[in-house]
Amino acid sequence: AYPTPYEDINLNAINTIKSKFKIKTGLSDHSLGIEVPIAAVALGSSIIEKHFTLSRNYKGPDHQASLEPNELKDMITKIRNVEKSLGNGLKNITNSEKDNIKIARKSIVAKINIQKGDLFSENNLTIKRPGTGISPMNWYKLLGKRAKKNYSADEIIKL
Repeated sequence: AYPTPYEDINLNAINTIKSKFKIKTGLSDHSLGIEVPIAAVALGSSIIEKHFTLSRNYKGPDHQASLEPNELKDMITKIRNVEKSLGNGLKNITNSEKDNIKIARKSIVAKINIQKGDLFSENNLTIKRPGTGISPMNWYKLLGKRAKKNYSADEIIKL
């Protein structure tokens, strides 16, 4: 259909074809807009066919379901962004994450003033940014231990 209704597109068939035939997949898209080809790339399609026209006001069935030049450019830009964002499938710390780890991560801090010798507990500890102190992953290891120094409220607990 020109344009193809969204409920008739069946993007999940891309995965079926890739799996069954072990081939590259593509999409011949006749839907309105640019989201369907972008989603097809996210699902692994490496070929996109999309009609374009200089104006949808031209006569003929293809023009109505075609992209105009600015829309085609936008679709290509967004597809390239999706391709970059797919990554390699391995979960590692990225360079952009390394720059923000200390700011974004959190540390165990004193919720209230803690005196040397006090037991660390859920009553006197909390978790806040930045992540320059003891990781909250060590929360239960710290509970029940004695403070080796005085801590002011909001001070990062250090070993």
